[in-house]
Amino acid sequence: MLRNALLAACCTAALLGSIGADAAGKIPAYIGDAVADPGRPAEQKQDDENRKPAETMQFAGIKPGDKVVELIPGRGYFTRIISKVVGPKGHVYALSPPRRPNAAPDSPDPVSWTTAIAADPAYSNVSVQAGPVTTVAVPEPADVVFTSRNYHDVHNIPNIDMAAFNKSIFEALKPGGVYIVLDHTAAAGSGARDTSTLHRIDPAAVKAEALAAGFVFAGQSNVLANPQDAHTAPVFDASVKSKTDQFILKFRKPKK
Repeated sequence: MLRNALLAACCTAALLGSIGADAAGKIPAYIGDAVADPGRPAEQKQDDENRKPAETMQFAGIKPGDKVVELIPGRGYFTRIISKVVGPKGHVYALSPPRRPNAAPDSPDPVSWTTAIAADPAYSNVSVQAGPVTTVAVPEPADVVFTSRNYHDVHNIPNIDMAAFNKSIFEALKPGGVYIVLDHTAAAGSGARDTSTLHRIDPAAVKAEALAAGFVFAGQSNVLANPQDAHTAPVFDASVKSKTDQFILKFRKPKK
């Protein structure tokens, strides 16, 4: 009798646990709608299978009304999505560096990509700050600072002070605010060795730098992990392009 009761209790607990896990895994409607936004370019939507934007947004915890700083948004893959997630009561500060001095004369200016998005009435909650991304400062305290696939590039800025860079992000956030770093994974123990060659970085190095700035570690998502990536090829190599092993780290600014 007692044995049957214990078995029943265990089964109930297991069922409740699975229900809870399932509910926790559901993508909020505001994220699903943002990813399904018809204004997103078709070529970016084609990348969704590999980049998993809904799961990334869910892990980041970005929600309606948030003030989000996006560092180095590039062609705006996440810019449009974040804009729709935060909605009319939120705002996206897109910090776009200008074209590199050694870039080819006919190469596109990254700032022009972001300004084109901000000029679209469908994304009127996006504003652009153009200039070197060596420190971060926005007009109001942010809920989230988000950067995708470019923390390693910050390391490549000549004479960059990474401690000052991360401290400026800490200061730009509200108490309790979140700092999200998504990037291509480098070999364990490699630190920042491969940032300019393979365009990868060791997540342990990112974690150490963020913690040194005052952040606390709040979690890691493996939704973009690829154990078949040997971490030896540049991220643009055909053997790994769009399939690299990637990490997403979450840090939080203490509330006090």
